[in-house]
Amino acid sequence: MTGSEGGHRVTAYGDRAVLVEAADPAGAPGLHAALLAAPLAGQVDLVPAARTVLVLLDRPVTDRDLAALRGLSPTGTSRGPAPDPLVLPVVFDGPDLAEVARRTRRTVEDVIAALTGAALTVAFGGFAPGFGYLTGLPADLHVPRRATPRTRVPAGSVGLAGPYAGVYPRASPGGWQLVGRTDAVLFDVDRDPPALLAPGRPVRFRAVG
Repeated sequence: MTGSEGGHRVTAYGDRAVLVEAADPAGAPGLHAALLAAPLAGQVDLVPAARTVLVLLDRPVTDRDLAALRGLSPTGTSRGPAPDPLVLPVVFDGPDLAEVARRTRRTVEDVIAALTGAALTVAFGGFAPGFGYLTGLPADLHVPRRATPRTRVPAGSVGLAGPYAGVYPRASPGGWQLVGRTDAVLFDVDRDPPALLAPGRPVRFRAVG
């Protein structure tokens, strides 16, 4: 059971889930928002990714579900008022900050101003529990990953890679360009929800000393 309409592809994923694949990464957040605003009957969870949304149901998938998803318009918005942005305090002293400024032909101060002025959104989670891929960077701040990844990136490091910004929730290897650090706790199993950066959440960086 596979088909596409309106630029996105719909595929039954087992007997109780459907994978909706956007035509390009920019369309995935809109599909996710539309399914939050108008969920399918029996919809129990959504798992957004770079260009897909996995729709989990509490019942078997039907042809009616597939037809509804094929006709889904990726222009929906979340129910209720938009949440306030999550403000993350960031010390902008990352080891790659000067390199990012050089690559983007900005001063370090201009890079910081652009990052703190950007209206970011958590597009999806991945890589590690609590890691959110943030979209909304100015196009000229899209920088490549490091040619050689670091063997250890400290927890709380703020990095850039391609169109995304992100914060490492725990120490791990990584190849993102590190521009700063925050002491925010990104993931806590004793918190509800455990992940601070949930998909769809608006985020702002605030420069601190």
